Order: sequence, then structure tokens, then C-alpha cells
Amino acid sequence: MVGHEHLLLHFARNGAYADGAADLLVLQRGEGPYVYDTSGRRYVDGLSSLFCAQLGYSYGEELGEVAATQMRQLAFKTNWATASPPAIELAERLSKVSGELALGKTFFTCGGSEAVEAAWKIARQFHLARGEPGRTKAIARRTAYHGVTLGALALTGVSSMKEMFGEPAIDVRHVANTNAFRPEVPDPLADVERAVEEEGPESIALIVAEPVQNAGGCLAPPPGYWEGLREIADRCGALLHADEVITGFGRLGEWFGSQRYGARPDIVTCAKGLTAAYVPMGAVLVRDEVAAPLYDAGRTLLHGVTFGGHPVCAAVALRVLDIYGRDHVLENVRALEPHLEQRLRGLLDLLLVGDVRGAGFFWAVELVADAADAPVGPLDRERLLRQYLPGRLREAGLIARADDRGDAVLQIAPPLIADRAVLDEIVDKMGEVLTDAGEWMTTHRAGAAAAA
Repeated sequence: MVGHEHLLLHFARNGAYADGAADLLVLQRGEGPYVYDTSGRRYVDGLSSLFCAQLGYSYGEELGEVAATQMRQLAFKTNWATASPPAIELAERLSKVSGELALGKTFFTCGGSEAVEAAWKIARQFHLARGEPGRTKAIARRTAYHGVTLGALALTGVSSMKEMFGEPAIDVRHVANTNAFRPEVPDPLADVERAVEEEGPESIALIVAEPVQNAGGCLAPPPGYWEGLREIADRCGALLHADEVITGFGRLGEWFGSQRYGARPDIVTCAKGLTAAYVPMGAVLVRDEVAAPLYDAGRTLLHGVTFGGHPVCAAVALRVLDIYGRDHVLENVRALEPHLEQRLRGLLDLLLVGDVRGAGFFWAVELVADAADAPVGPLDRERLLRQYLPGRLREAGLIARADDRGDAVLQIAPPLIADRAVLDEIVDKMGEVLTDAGEWMTTHRAGAAAAA
């Protein structure tokens, strides 16, 4: 096979793979919840690639025919003051599945970061149209990841990802997240209130949060949290934005995670599961009242993406939405969530596991340094998350995510078509890997102490 020396990998230490220093995993095909590398070895995809392969890998023939049919009819049409039938139909379908959220308008993008960027611009234009140009600030949460374009990066609460790129494009105040295992403050909602008051309620354009926060390890909200965010947003005149790039389209057992937690956002961003990753697409869903000023005579929506609403992607997304209903995908998540949670909680008996958290098919185990649940320190994180776990997971035939944008976690997000046996296989492999990792850490520390 041709070498990878011309390919820059995303969010990777590219030098680690240079000159054969490390073996790059190259995946060649998929089937159901499994993927196969170029040597034919099978891995269970416990991460849905990157929280997006909701349907796994066996719908390619059906969706490929949908794409081919659309290509033969109309391969491309931009949404810049024109439209295509699939884009129009998809916007209508998304409005319907939003249900009680009443998200009546859709702006299409090519992915999640673009959707978050567009959401900010729509919010700003909403406030400008209402004669409030001073609403230039946003409230977001610490450790939260919202994307890599400069606006989305400003909302992101991971400082190490941002500092090298200069001053943020948006004035953002970051507040406490909802980590109940290691709470930053006693009351996360009170921290939001305090931030709004200190920044000035009249200056806040947007409050953004994920229904379950990804970075930091699947941080679910406490009861009443989203109702509280809605009340704060209403009181200060800001828009409430639910970033559902990961939690949308069945990941939490509902079309949108907002529906699970009683959220009433003004704006929802989505991507990943919209097409089950068979083609790239994102979207911003907006309540009619928020979009209304954009329909004023003579007013132009000053944002656009060439390939946003691509007719081929829209046609595939429409069929994916059909499949979610036809194959009872959301029902599968709701039915098997208790079993997955129960199996994962069994990992709490392991020395290295301090917490299990998440919802639906979206879970993390927090890794700890000792029986007292002390956080894993920086040096051990480097050894454990970047040196030991990637190779051991690969050896076990499991794709999962070792991450430390907050505390150290091992994260899974199985394809939504996974059955009980596949979920058991994922958790069994996690148990094997984490048992070995705990022994490795103990031995490694003992050796380091002896050498000292």
C-alpha cells in the first residue's frame, strides 16, 4: 500500500508516525459495528469512529444508491439564493423531528465547527436587527469543545487548544461545567448567573452548552440545569444555544439531547449523526422567532457556505432519517442503555477506574491515580494515555478514546445499531485493557521509585 508520508493527520502527533517510528492504523473496510485494517484484523468500533457512525458500516450500498441517484439528477446546487429539492425537504424534516423544540428554520453547513460558527453569526444578526449591537459576548463552559474554526474555538473551553492562535474571535466568559465527580463549584447555575452579572446582562448575546458535555468525559447535567439556563437566558435577553453536534440523532436515545433534558434552546447545532457519517454535513436549527428578523425586507443573512446543503448530502441525510425510524435505532438505544450502564458500572471495581458517567450510548470512565481517586498527574497521563493505552486498545481490537482535555478518561460511543452482545464485547475489552493498565501503572511507578 502507498505510504502515508504525504498525509497530515488531524489532532495527531504526526512525527510519531514518520519513518516508521510507529505503526499507523489504516482501516480499509467496515461491517456492522466492526472495522478491518489493511491486514484484515477486526476491531469493534466502540467510538462510532468519532461519535458519528451511528449506523455502523453496513448501509453503504443503500446510501450509495441514494447518492448516485441524486448525482445523476442534480449533482450540486448551492444554497446561495437558490436551493435544491433535497435541501428543502431536509429542512422540513428536521423541523418535524425537532418536535416540541419547535426549531422551524435550518441553515446547512458542512460540519460541526462550521455550524457553531454560523450559530454565533445568526445570534449576532438577531440582536443587531433588534437594535442591540452591544450584545457581543458569549457564555460557554470550561473544558467544553465546540470546534476548531476561530469563532468555535473561542467558545471552546480548552485553553491549550487556543493559546497559540492569538486573541479569541469572540469575547467569551467560561463558567463551570457539570462534572459531579470533581465539581468546580457547588452550583454550576449560580456560576452562570454570576458571570452574566459581572459581564453585564445587556452585553450577553449567547449562552452555549452541550446537553451532555463531551470533553471532560460525558458530563451529564443535574436535574433542573437546562431549565435554569433557559430562565437565565430569558432574564438577561440572551439566546440559548444547545450544541448537539455529538448528542443529536439518537446518541442519547432521542432525536436531540435537548428533548431528553427538558431544554428549550433557541438554536441547536448538529452534524455527525445527521448523515450517520456516510457523507459530511452539519446544520443550525433555529426557532422561528429567532430567524424572523432575517426575513425583514431588505435584510441579508451575511453568512454562507458553498457546499452547505449539498443536494447529495441532503438526499443521504433524508434516507438516514428514514433508517433511524425504519430500523428502530433510537428505540434500540433506549432499550439497551440500562444494560450498558450496568456493565460499565462494574468497571468501578478496577483500581484505575474512579467514576462512570454518561447517557444513552455515550459514556466515559474516569481514570484515577490510586484508591483514593486522586487525579492522574501530568507525567502519568503522558505515559498512560499516549504511550500505553493506544497500543493496548489496538491489541485488544477495540477503538475507544483516551482523552485528557479535562481529567483522564477512556470514552466510548458505540454505533447505535449495536446489540447487547456487541456492548458486552466493548465493556469486556475495556475491562481487560484497564486491568492491564492498572498493573502496568503500578509496576511502572515501582520501577521509577527504585531508580530514584
